[in-house]
Amino acid sequence: MTHQAAIELGQTLRVLAASAGDPAAQVTPDVIVGAHTDIDALRRAAEGASALTFDHEHVPTALLDELVREGVNVAPPPGALVHAQDKLVMRRRLQALGAPIPRFVEVTRPSDVDEFAAEVGGPVVVKAARGGYDGRGVTLAKDVAEARAVAERYLADGAPVLIEERVHMVRELSALVARSPFGQGAAWPVVETVQRDGICVEVLAPAPGLSRDLGVAAERLGLRLAQELGVVGVLAVELFETATGELLVNELAMRPHNSGHWTMDGAGTSQFEQHLRAVLDYPLGTTGQIAPVTVMANVLGGSRTPEMSMDERLHHLFGRLPEARVHLYGKGERPGRKIGHVNVLGAPGGSLDDATYVADVRERAVRAAHWLATAEWTDGWSGHE
Repeated sequence: MTHQAAIELGQTLRVLAASAGDPAAQVTPDVIVGAHTDIDALRRAAEGASALTFDHEHVPTALLDELVREGVNVAPPPGALVHAQDKLVMRRRLQALGAPIPRFVEVTRPSDVDEFAAEVGGPVVVKAARGGYDGRGVTLAKDVAEARAVAERYLADGAPVLIEERVHMVRELSALVARSPFGQGAAWPVVETVQRDGICVEVLAPAPGLSRDLGVAAERLGLRLAQELGVVGVLAVELFETATGELLVNELAMRPHNSGHWTMDGAGTSQFEQHLRAVLDYPLGTTGQIAPVTVMANVLGGSRTPEMSMDERLHHLFGRLPEARVHLYGKGERPGRKIGHVNVLGAPGGSLDDATYVADVRERAVRAAHWLATAEWTDGWSGHE
């Protein structure tokens, strides 16, 4: 998806991929096959390039520091990226900046769990500080005994561990922003993200029912963090909206993010184009919404792979929902895997304040994504009857 945006800007991408069959490697002739933990592979990928950027945060900071010393333009720079790699580093820096975050503590011994749980007086979340995504490395402990056991397991594996209070929230939000080396910033409308088993399944853009003051506060927070951390490119600030109407920062991602996929069809500039504009220090594009509401639904591999081919599923989908904007990733299907997403835009003249209008757009997006994943319609409809 980044390469699609690059083509329109007259740019080309070289991809460092684990295999020639990786999705990004399927759309460019310039592929370096290697590991992101191999400095020589990173050097080959960066050779002669205007910039080296990322679609995940797992490249070791020490290797990126070495590339910077060798003159490579790494964007975002390693000093910023580490805040998306290490939850403890991120929490401590946000705390120092006065950003709103849940209470937390590093766990170095099992007794730290008991002490923290007694201090907060409520449920807790145990996290591996590095390596987790889509809910991996995160445990919503049912009690202190489970929290202690999980922390002991992480510690035994040599992983840094933190424990946080579990926030009483009404929903999760995402503030997506971009920042260029020149210092220009841009923010998209704040969205609501719907999670299931730690995986984002839907995004509603903009977030329905969000007060103007809270939306502006979230956008400003995202732009401030991008500046304070020295981000270059797209930054997603994943937020909790609490029952008392406050915002708390949950996670940071410094790359095009699942919560921004709606921008491919629903915003003036997609997050992928904006990321490239920022990395190349171009003036940033407009971020206004095109429709009153856009809903993105992830296509997650079903419990079994349908006998119907994806090509035939697309044929049926477009016959029934021609307005669905489909984006497939070139990945093999397996249960729970993100293999694509669908965007559906609300008709002009509708209102985000109209719950029926929003529900209709949402239902069509979910119905389309479920059909592509399972070859089954959520409403039981059959085109052959």
